[in-house]
Amino acid sequence: MSEEKKSLNFIEQIIEEDLANGMPRESLRFRFPPEPNGYLHIGHTKAIGISFGLGKYYNAPVNLRFDDTNPAKEEQEYVDAIKRDVSWLGYQWANECYSSDYFQQLYDWAIQLIKEGKAYVDSQSSEKMALQKGTPTTHGIDSPFRNRAVEENLDLFTKMKEGQFNEGTHVLRAKIDMKSPNMLMRDPIMYRVLKKTHHRTGNDWVIYPMYDWTHGESDYIEQISHSLCSLEFKPHRELYNWFRDNVYGYGKLNYPLAPKQREFSRLNLSYTVMSKRKLMKLVEQGVVSGWDDPRMPTISGLRRRGYTPTAINSFVETVGVSKRENVIDVALLEFKIREDLNKTANRVMGVLNPVKLIITNYPEGKEEILIAKNNPEDNNTDTREVPFSKELYIEREDFKEEANKKYFRLTLGKEVRLKNAYIIKGKNCIKDENGNITEIHCTYDPLSKSGSGTEESKRKVKGTLHWVSIKHSIKAEVRIYDRLFSDEAPDNHKEKDFMEFLNPNSLKVIHAYVEPSLKNSNIGDSFQFQRLGYFNIDNDSAPNNLVFNKTVGLRDTWNKSNN
Repeated sequence: MSEEKKSLNFIEQIIEEDLANGMPRESLRFRFPPEPNGYLHIGHTKAIGISFGLGKYYNAPVNLRFDDTNPAKEEQEYVDAIKRDVSWLGYQWANECYSSDYFQQLYDWAIQLIKEGKAYVDSQSSEKMALQKGTPTTHGIDSPFRNRAVEENLDLFTKMKEGQFNEGTHVLRAKIDMKSPNMLMRDPIMYRVLKKTHHRTGNDWVIYPMYDWTHGESDYIEQISHSLCSLEFKPHRELYNWFRDNVYGYGKLNYPLAPKQREFSRLNLSYTVMSKRKLMKLVEQGVVSGWDDPRMPTISGLRRRGYTPTAINSFVETVGVSKRENVIDVALLEFKIREDLNKTANRVMGVLNPVKLIITNYPEGKEEILIAKNNPEDNNTDTREVPFSKELYIEREDFKEEANKKYFRLTLGKEVRLKNAYIIKGKNCIKDENGNITEIHCTYDPLSKSGSGTEESKRKVKGTLHWVSIKHSIKAEVRIYDRLFSDEAPDNHKEKDFMEFLNPNSLKVIHAYVEPSLKNSNIGDSFQFQRLGYFNIDNDSAPNNLVFNKTVGLRDTWNKSNN
């Protein structure tokens, strides 16, 4: 974050005002509070970046708190994945916290609210309660159990905790205002009976606190100064404050700071969905291979596809902090990874759609080792050895028997340069019975070797092709990914299910040939396949079976469309 006050975003301005009004700087404390019911996705990176960015800017602690109040959906697998993702993005939390750490304190405070006549046990069905809630334009109706005696409420709530009731028979509700224009204030549920094993507390509890009751009080216990969340929680702020203030009265001796909630716009990305429920559906129905499928917008999926923390954090910084919802073009994210990998990825050659090229006048049995620079963008980069021989693979798309003047690749009778090697001229081609080209024959100019210093080597030709030596090449599996959805906003159609917009061509698996320098590559290594795009080594890769994911192509579409 910039240290110039003129560039402060609205959240930083709020904090600066609080500091100016007497809040001690050492009281600043932030948190990132994910629910461990799925993997983090690109939308979460904004909340992560804001909270941890503020922590860095103000030299204040940031907690990682797991909002683990629903054992029916939460698992340790998700906790581990979230910790891994936050760390991978480059952030370190001050304290690892869990809402389940506060179950006893929350229960004790709920007892206190019952004693003060501010909470009651409701024994109606969820359907009846929903009907009594009213609508945004009509008042709600009081529950027939709203005025139960304090002693009866305490007895029932104690029996709920002891497991004497079945799920759905009783809930604890806050007694606020059934006529409130804010539907969330109409006696919200604080506890429900849920006889499920919790990933941390096991079977110690059979009642679990609801999000609104837990969230603000967890902030209060941890003494979070600014509770930052996305805009959909803005209507919750009134309830957040009600719970906070009604506990603050008897908790302030131990917890002097009353947190404040403030909201920012979510990060929405085109051509994908951000709902964990919808992402879960993709996983459960086998549309994708898992949460880390490279087509998924999850952080683990982006990491597997070859995205870097630098690119993602730069993307979040460019998107910025705002109060208005909007959809960010996925091309911006692609631009950011392309920008980063251009600086860091080694250049190699791989042929995805091979056709054989034979240099007819190249000496039989001769082999050469050419020297190529790994990354021309980096002056300190190393070089690598690339073997060259009589028979090569080139891309099938790089040859036409006849072409117009705008085609600068190989044609019969015209010259092109082989990258880091020689100038060649097309002579003829051989076809099978179906008319498909099986071999291309050409000649080479032995004096035109790149970097040899001869006049011929300096001769300019309009086209340059990548290639691999057939004898030395390594066969590899390459997974070509496209957008998972064909529609820009797949979950924005009321009349259609988002699954109807799945792109049937989101994954294409091909067998390619790559240069031998890639043989000893490690999982996660990224490369630029020259003229093709950026690729990385997938988790499924093995020493004798290289598997590459296509991260992104070379074309800078976002930059061109925004200049």
